[in-house]
Amino acid sequence: MRQSSLGSGAGSRSGGRRTEMAAPTERCRGGGGGSVGCSPTVKRLLRLSVLLFSVCSLPTVSALVEGLYCGTEVCYDVLGVTREATKAEIARAYRQLARRYHPDRFRPGEPGMELETEESAQQKFLLVVTAYETLKDEETRRDYDYMLDHPEEYYQHYYTYYRRRLTPKVDVRVVILVTICAISLFQYCSWHSSYNKAINYLVTVPKYRLQATEIAKQQGLLNRTKERGKNRRSKEEIREQEEEVIREIIKTKIDIKGGYQKPNLSDILLCQIILFPYYLTNYVTWYVSWIYRFTICREEYGDEEKLYIIRRYMKMSQSQFDGLDDHNKETFLEKKLWIKENYEVYRREQEEEMKVRMATDPRMKRYRRWMKNEGPGRLTFIDD
Repeated sequence: MRQSSLGSGAGSRSGGRRTEMAAPTERCRGGGGGSVGCSPTVKRLLRLSVLLFSVCSLPTVSALVEGLYCGTEVCYDVLGVTREATKAEIARAYRQLARRYHPDRFRPGEPGMELETEESAQQKFLLVVTAYETLKDEETRRDYDYMLDHPEEYYQHYYTYYRRRLTPKVDVRVVILVTICAISLFQYCSWHSSYNKAINYLVTVPKYRLQATEIAKQQGLLNRTKERGKNRRSKEEIREQEEEVIREIIKTKIDIKGGYQKPNLSDILLCQIILFPYYLTNYVTWYVSWIYRFTICREEYGDEEKLYIIRRYMKMSQSQFDGLDDHNKETFLEKKLWIKENYEVYRREQEEEMKVRMATDPRMKRYRRWMKNEGPGRLTFIDD
């Protein structure tokens, strides 16, 4: 009887939790003699207990992952400071740890460093540097604190971390401004070099050189006066002065157009961007005026308007059209090329004339003969 009572007592103690957990279910199911309904309160308690058990069984979300900031270590713990530490305290803790674990100052066997090796000390030094870089900046520290407080926003933390790391440190507007200034400077220097090449070539052309010399003599710039004493110059100096005078006259008297024209600051990229609102306003005003005058009011075209229409038909830029001779422009106006039908006739005539010229030109004949007999695929040593 004693053993039976002890056994039953032990069974009750070991199975007490199972009996208590099963009691509400048994009450809801009812006994053998009849069925007793489960109360709504008990049902809610059962559902709440199942929900809590399922939530507790889910894996916990941690904000400390490899690849973000200090990895699985807390940056505050790495430096040995609290989350309320100031910048000065963080910097002081970093300097102390950096002196201890720096590869150049690390000495194995020092007090407090007996278990450290050179490799482990280097790893800790890199971790200390990473922790300091994370906490010294206010914005980065704010992002890190938010990650510690909201570990469930896993992908958002990845995006914030890599966006801050990969974003350029320099303001993009400054980069764009410097790039535009560099392009504008290169533009101006290139145009100025081309203009100087054109002037140097024109100085050597006898036609323009003689005209510039006559103008210089008329203006009294080349009248040589007898110089004596200390003011007397050598022939080399006199020749250099004459060349400079002729060069300046050619610069002022000859209007070079096209790709070798005189550089203008308003044509470079920087000025074009600054003056873009002004140009846009002028264009809109001109376009509205054109529609009002020539479409609504049916006014007759002037010479400028006629030349503009002809240039549009020829698909030429303003600088290319300005490079044409005035005689050609007068011919365009005489043939009334601003009328579409007249321009089509003129274009066909020019094409036929070009075909005849290419058929009768001796150089084109030699070129066609060479292409037919030898072609560009053969290598020859013919002198001509």
